[in-house]
Amino acid sequence: MTYIVTDNCIACKYTDCVEVCPVDCFYEGENMLVIHPDECIDCGVCEPECPADAIRPDTEPDMEKWVEFNRKYSEMWPVIITKKDELEGAVDRDGEEGKLKKYFSETPGEGG
Repeated sequence: MTYIVTDNCIACKYTDCVEVCPVDCFYEGENMLVIHPDECIDCGVCEPECPADAIRPDTEPDMEKWVEFNRKYSEMWPVIITKKDELEGAVDRDGEEGKLKKYFSETPGEGG
């Protein structure tokens, strides 16, 4: 099992999760985070830290595409290990439907 980040993170990018990760397996894009599924040790400490409920175990239904999504972008984006402010408007976009099509950016973040 591994934990992955879903589209609930897009356009919010809360970073509470990165500070509790013991193996620094979060990677930062311009408007979301991902977890490298091969680096995650399945400890689960990040999941309750996410205000947007964007971190899920890969054992939930229909998570295969998100495992591959997280793998792809974690290999392209820089690691993030310190908390930053969420994106402007994060509270308004929390839980919004269709965020992947509306807001996703492949651009890397600033790094940690």
